[in-house]
Amino acid sequence: MSVDSVLATGAPPVVAILRGLRPEEAVEACAALVEEGIRLIEVPLNSPDPFASIAAMQAAFGGVAMIGAGTVLDIASVDALVATGAKLMVTPNTNAAVIAHGVAAGLEVMPGMLTPSEAFTAIAAGARRLKLFPAMVQGTTYLKALRDVLPANVEVWAVGGTGTNNIGEWLGAGAGGLGVGGALYRPGDSAQVIAGKARALVKAWRAAV
Repeated sequence: MSVDSVLATGAPPVVAILRGLRPEEAVEACAALVEEGIRLIEVPLNSPDPFASIAAMQAAFGGVAMIGAGTVLDIASVDALVATGAKLMVTPNTNAAVIAHGVAAGLEVMPGMLTPSEAFTAIAAGARRLKLFPAMVQGTTYLKALRDVLPANVEVWAVGGTGTNNIGEWLGAGAGGLGVGGALYRPGDSAQVIAGKARALVKAWRAAV
């Protein structure tokens, strides 16, 4: 399972960010997303007992979706993620040692960056997909300028302030995809609410491509 193989199935280039998810909600929330077509899903590590949620989601849906962790800040967390069998690793920052450790462990790494210097540090550490965060601060014009200097084979995914209302703008500006948090999930959302948000986002993506 890789990001490329997931996208090759026709899934939208969207990572669902389930910040605040509890383990007892994990499988049901993941099922709602997968049913609506979203197959890239992360649980940030500042959520309650995140590795329990990730392990449960991986066991239930690892064959059809790419599950992983967000807000990965240190090497110990990388190793804990590997132990769950999940493959997606997302960070909010550019830490070359953490990125390289994730790449060496066989994870699909999407490190956070904001500046060209951070982007090239992440690339040198082995990243091939970057997370522009917080994307809303700089906007699509900034992404276009950044893309001009980055290698063509390196994608930039926009995260922060992204969702149904602007997915077309970001993709049109050259984003490889989006990470979507609050527009898809807020703590306490039912599976039905999550499904409705996911359905709207997938519909907006289809209209944009």
